Amino acid sequence: MGGEGWEGWDDYAPFYDWENAQTVGRRDVAFWRRVTRDVAGPVLELGCGTGRVSLPLARAGARVVGIDRSRPMLDRARRKIRKSSDAAILKSLNLIEGDIRALPFADASFPFVMAPYGILQSLLSDRALAETLRAVARVLQPGGRFGIDLVPDVPKWREYSNRVQLRGRTTAKTQLTLIESVRQDRRRGLTTFDQRYIERRNGHAREHRFELRFRTLSIPEMSRRLERAGFTVDAVLGDYRGRAWDPRAEVWVVMAHLL
Repeated sequence: MGGEGWEGWDDYAPFYDWENAQTVGRRDVAFWRRVTRDVAGPVLELGCGTGRVSLPLARAGARVVGIDRSRPMLDRARRKIRKSSDAAILKSLNLIEGDIRALPFADASFPFVMAPYGILQSLLSDRALAETLRAVARVLQPGGRFGIDLVPDVPKWREYSNRVQLRGRTTAKTQLTLIESVRQDRRRGLTTFDQRYIERRNGHAREHRFELRFRTLSIPEMSRRLERAGFTVDAVLGDYRGRAWDPRAEVWVVMAHLL
């Protein structure tokens, strides 16, 4: 079993956009577009991946810097940028390969940092999370804001083996099937997704296997860690329209600012 939460994401890159296009439950892009609309300065996205969030923000006029340690994910984002005819994206989006635990930016570089769609849950230890929060505090401007989106239901997933989760076509000649298994380490708060993508093309099948691991902290636990890193929590939201959070909410969004 891999020891770092970033393992598996390089292998996931060819399938990430296809899977997200099939799962329609999360509508986070409009939320991030709304909260960054009036930011006076560049927005930093942690774990920008294939540009699923960064590209729409840049298209809407935000200046965005995206950082991710997965080169295959970033390569896909850069291909999207090259194919885009939108001058705003070409001008406003900068992608950096790097580690969110040691952000390669000068102090007080950003008025807003965002961590969408559970990226902080790929940090599998208290140390890794603390390093990341310190790095964010360093690159944020005084009074700057930090937005975090957590996936709340991960530790509630029942364990299962070899379940067909998704089927569909990527091209006219290629069919993709996701077969998934889930394992829980409830003592450590870790959830492991064993992924098998079966790619069928022209009568031939190819299997791609990797695992993704996530760690889930409760809202009170995450709030305490933010406060230790010098943040004040301003709001905890239970949906992308601003409803107040409660433990049954399907969305956990934490908005904080740097003291």
